[in-house]
Amino acid sequence: MTPVPAEAGLRGRADLRDRADLDVVLRRFYTAAFADPGIGPFFTEIAGTDLGAHLPRITDFWERALFRTADYRRDAFAPHAALHSAREMTAEDFGRWVQLWRATIDGLHRGPNAERAKAMGERIALTLHKRLNGAEVSWESEGGLGFVPLAALRLRSLT
Repeated sequence: MTPVPAEAGLRGRADLRDRADLDVVLRRFYTAAFADPGIGPFFTEIAGTDLGAHLPRITDFWERALFRTADYRRDAFAPHAALHSAREMTAEDFGRWVQLWRATIDGLHRGPNAERAKAMGERIALTLHKRLNGAEVSWESEGGLGFVPLAALRLRSLT
């Protein structure tokens, strides 16, 4: 049996195209995030997030951000500020969010929109972290946070 290169499985994956693709990505991402021992409590215990109510709003956000086809006029910062006041969201928390976000997208899609979604997720996480902590921070100044945990690799292998 000839070994298959790790990236070969990604070759046939389509790029993110529309709201339906985002819905699948976001459902998979939030399933992983809710179950994550580090960031899960922000969703489940602190915010008490109702995924059924949250998904249409967050899908609007990402559809607007990526495709400019949805109307999103909410204050995305306010809920994060409320969470941060209940329990500090650290660089590690945002780093974990980014890891799960990237792994979820990588497990499902490949292409320019997928790359843009990953880059936007990183920028959003860094911006939120900076605003919440009132400081100039970067992933590098916070210890790199470049490791990829086994849970993120597992997300890639589920597809």
